[in-house]
Amino acid sequence: MRLAAAALALSLTLPALAREKDGVQLPETADLGGQALVLNGAGLRSKLFIKVYVGALYLPQKSGDAKAIVAADAPWLVNLTFKRDVDKKSILGAFKEGFEKNSAADLAKLQAGVAKLEAGMRDMKSGEVLGFAYQPGTGTTVTAPGSAPVVLEGQAMAAALLRNWIGEHPADGDLKKGMLGQ
Repeated sequence: MRLAAAALALSLTLPALAREKDGVQLPETADLGGQALVLNGAGLRSKLFIKVYVGALYLPQKSGDAKAIVAADAPWLVNLTFKRDVDKKSILGAFKEGFEKNSAADLAKLQAGVAKLEAGMRDMKSGEVLGFAYQPGTGTTVTAPGSAPVVLEGQAMAAALLRNWIGEHPADGDLKKGMLGQ
């Protein structure tokens, strides 16, 4: 499984064409294990006026319909480019809060994925990218610089992760709008 996750992480290639968001260059397309994805949108996550990260969402085709994106069992990629140093505890706290707000009915099903996310997470430094790549049948591969990729199995976990960014109670409304290309 680790070998497959590492191969997936290495297969992710981003071309030179890019769009800029808050000083972060975002490629217009990405390749996820042979599947072409397009930049759906990008937004800034801020907390108390502090810039935390730029989040970019890549999909097989552009869509502004958050419910349809979450419900589809289709590949997607989210890259979070950190604008400041953030410790592991804060990152995990934000994810857990998002799961409670957006996926309360699924919390019991998410426990194994949350435990793996905890085990694979680390402190992030300004400029580093935390990646989430979902492929149907494989799960969501989480990659952080200097850490081994972690695979979170299941479409339910993938949907819960997406709801944290583009669900009814997102981490940041402006981030949601940006990721939906609005």
